[in-house]
Amino acid sequence: MKLNKYINNISGLQISQLIRFVTLFLIGVIFTKTQLTTADIGAYEKLLFIASAVSFFWISGLTQSFLPLYGNNKTFKKSREANNNEKSPEFFNAFLLITFFSFCAFVFVLIFKTYLSQLLNNSQPIKHFNLLLIYILINNPSYFIYYFYLLKNKPKQTIQYSIISFSLQLTFVALPSIFGYGIEYCLWGLILISALRTIWLLFLLSRYAKFTFSLKFIKEHIHLAYPLILSSLLSGSAKYIDGFLVTYYFDSAKFAIFQYGAREFPLVVILANAFSNAMIPEFSGGVNLNSSLNMIKNKSKQFMHFLFPLTIVLLFVSTWLYPIVFNKNFVESAYIFNIYLLLIVSRMIFPQTILIGIKRSKIILSGSVLEIIINASLSILFINLWGIVGVAIATVVAYFFEKIFLVAFVYKKLNILPTQYIPVKLHIVYSFLTFLAYFVVVSYL
Repeated sequence: MKLNKYINNISGLQISQLIRFVTLFLIGVIFTKTQLTTADIGAYEKLLFIASAVSFFWISGLTQSFLPLYGNNKTFKKSREANNNEKSPEFFNAFLLITFFSFCAFVFVLIFKTYLSQLLNNSQPIKHFNLLLIYILINNPSYFIYYFYLLKNKPKQTIQYSIISFSLQLTFVALPSIFGYGIEYCLWGLILISALRTIWLLFLLSRYAKFTFSLKFIKEHIHLAYPLILSSLLSGSAKYIDGFLVTYYFDSAKFAIFQYGAREFPLVVILANAFSNAMIPEFSGGVNLNSSLNMIKNKSKQFMHFLFPLTIVLLFVSTWLYPIVFNKNFVESAYIFNIYLLLIVSRMIFPQTILIGIKRSKIILSGSVLEIIINASLSILFINLWGIVGVAIATVVAYFFEKIFLVAFVYKKLNILPTQYIPVKLHIVYSFLTFLAYFVVVSYL
């Protein structure tokens, strides 16, 4: 059977995400099998944590906002569909904007170096800080590559690029540790692959971009991007708050343990997010609301029958797998991972899909604010009660209350019952079995 018919922009991005996850996972596994200490791994994870914390929200906002602007903006106006072979000035100006934000992130980290040391490293100098600065400056623009391929409708190239790019990353980052070199050589490997990605980005610009600077387009881009940047900052900052708390209360070794455990089941995240995004247009037209709600409900059932049993199996085997996959120093990571597996209960409910589809996105921001308040408050409380495990528990509780808030809003303001788009009974049964499995596992630890 030919696979070509299954390859499209959505599946291309999904496969790329899976390749990225597998690569980062394998690097982590290899690190634990080498002479690197837990503290070395923690230092590496801490640098990546800082780089991501100062970049994730604006990268998301800028790239997502660029998609509707390409070929449909007030500045250049020309239809990109009618001029598909014409070089695009939108690409060039978007590249300038993302590069400018990268430089701002670079300057921000440089200026607040002392503060970051106090917050994340007990006032001790952050190891390999200069390598962190180089990485921030050259790595972030390369995220734009996927959107070149997406907008040019080249899903095969997306997959090919991901395979080559992440294979090189695995090689450059993991090999130094295998040959007994220190973590700084692994960081240089990360910088090398980032540089190669940037070179490829420049090649794509030379092929697809028209080098015409437009302040008007940049302003138009920022105007559309800033609400998405803010939304991403609010919704994505919870895990960074957790990380900052862990680094404040514990050392680098503990931080590595937390980072290796604080991961959701990737299959749940990828399938749920892709489904949610794909369903948004079904609500934007407002043609057949009941049909769209039934589609969410029926598809949710399929996800639940597949993902909940897998999650329950992982709950029972994770404490056995973690010491094998990593090493005995990461047994505690399995306890954290098991708690994060419980996030499936929230992931399988999709009120946000309805709200975004009907352009009630402000309530999404309100839900994100509620989530952050609950998460930060409970994390500070629980970390003093149960250590780093308490931070994970606070995250699960915060996510759950955010979804309850959105479900309540959809019901009260839109008169849409939860039973119209949620298989409530099935969800309750699977949630109960999942929590039961968790408590059974905890009781035998």
